[in-house]
Amino acid sequence: MEPTGAADHRTDREADGEANGEARGKAGDEQAARWNGPAGNAWVEAQDVVDALFAPLEELLVEAVPAGHGGRVLDVGCGTGGTTVALARRLGAEGRCVGVDISGPMVEAARARAAREGAGASFVRADAQDHVFEPAAFDAVVSRFGVMFFEDPVRAFTNLRRAAKEGARLRFIVWRDIAENPFMTTAERAAAPLLPDLPERRPDTPGQFALSDADRVRRLLEESGWAGIDIRPVDPTCVLPEAELVPYFSRFGPVGIALRETDEPTRARVVDTVRAAFDPFVHGTEVRFTAACWQIGASASGG
Repeated sequence: MEPTGAADHRTDREADGEANGEARGKAGDEQAARWNGPAGNAWVEAQDVVDALFAPLEELLVEAVPAGHGGRVLDVGCGTGGTTVALARRLGAEGRCVGVDISGPMVEAARARAAREGAGASFVRADAQDHVFEPAAFDAVVSRFGVMFFEDPVRAFTNLRRAAKEGARLRFIVWRDIAENPFMTTAERAAAPLLPDLPERRPDTPGQFALSDADRVRRLLEESGWAGIDIRPVDPTCVLPEAELVPYFSRFGPVGIALRETDEPTRARVVDTVRAAFDPFVHGTEVRFTAACWQIGASASGG
């Protein structure tokens, strides 16, 4: 769906018709295959748990938008739409938030959520790196963990800059260094002796820690035409019910992917081993960890 004007009256399925042209052109792309397959379905199945887990980070994005002032916001890598809907509520009746994501399953879940909640939010299935947004259409561009997967970050952030009005704000949350986020790698470190083919984490490729280097992020944004760049650490505490811990690490990340193809005896050993490795994070009925992230802001000015 186009973000402004008469395009607001077009259906989501019409928008998908355009976006699917991009998707077909990227049929072999690893990210498209990942998020339109088991990984995307896992996020849909666990959306309530994930929303609650990362609620403190959602709040950092929502508070960046003036309450009740209307306007238009673009939510990049919107997933199942929790942040998009929260932003739409923040904007008020005169505002609108548009979520964009490459994952068909997650976009469908996001549309269903917005319909249930009567939110002023719409969604388009597309790759934000290449999608042709209406120029200068948005008052703000935000993302919670949705911009680390671009194949070409400069091209992507340049495209988002074109979609932003003069003076619009950019705010996004990404993970800091892998060493500062031990919770996120506990499963694979514990499972490695039992699953020797787990892929190696490479921070220079699209993925969870692709934007962990603050100096690199600053350069990327400057090259993409953003100004007034502000990068600051945030360290919220995230909480997960202990009962959801095994389903969580069995669905997500390299271990979750590997377990889909593992025989049952090996799976049972992996689950027992990994669960024990998480003991330092378990406090009674809760799992708690620090999410070491960057909160990054910039302005669409001087263009």
